[in-house]
Amino acid sequence: MNTTIIDISLWDLVTVYSLLLMSIGLAHLLKAGQGRDIFWAGLRMFVQLLLVGYVLHLVFALKTALPVLLVLIVMIGFAVQTIGARVQVKMPHFYRVVGTSILFGCGSMTFFFCILVIGLEPWYDPRYLIPLAGMVIGNSMTGASLAVERLNAEFRERREEIETALCLGGSVQLAAAPAVSSAFRAALIPSVNSMAAMGLVFLPGLMTGQILSGTEPLIAVKYQIAIMCVITGSVALTTFLILRLGYRSYFTPHQSLRED
Repeated sequence: MNTTIIDISLWDLVTVYSLLLMSIGLAHLLKAGQGRDIFWAGLRMFVQLLLVGYVLHLVFALKTALPVLLVLIVMIGFAVQTIGARVQVKMPHFYRVVGTSILFGCGSMTFFFCILVIGLEPWYDPRYLIPLAGMVIGNSMTGASLAVERLNAEFRERREEIETALCLGGSVQLAAAPAVSSAFRAALIPSVNSMAAMGLVFLPGLMTGQILSGTEPLIAVKYQIAIMCVITGSVALTTFLILRLGYRSYFTPHQSLRED
């Protein structure tokens, strides 16, 4: 197989950025009001990815564990902040709950894959650990946002049902169980739909990138299957931790539903 990688020049990047100008023009034509958002999002993407490229180049050259772990911690911090910006109504102790859940959920699944599945040597190899962690954290962000928003909505919609269950002597866990279950299902929908559509509807990014870099298609397929299992496991575990740690914050110390 030809393993020559076709580079993309700066002029090529300017050419593809013309597609963003087209998108801005279409938004203006339809008076959708998204032209400014598209422009700034495209500019931020360019600057952020360029900075990340230089940082990763430096980290790859150092070949030590500490810079890799610092990069992962920064990624988790930005993920928590992004989730906080997406969620309109935040549960009490939101950042502590979400941060702890992402740290343990995404961290455990990433190291499970890198150490136990592919046997990464050394375990902190940044060429594998950082990109894989980025995919796991990025997908878990979506699940976490859906879980928090759905849990808020469920507690609002089921308020009378929950209060009735508490008045009848039910525990906080029993009263909140339907809301927690509904939020968990909502968080897993994107991952389940992605797995069901892969191969027939679209070729995922990891697999496409490996094939473009010269990897044998069957090896790329095996990596994609493995990483999707890890991503789904990470979304499930992170969401489970958020819901288990977070649902009690909707209740007072006296086992009644909070007024706010």
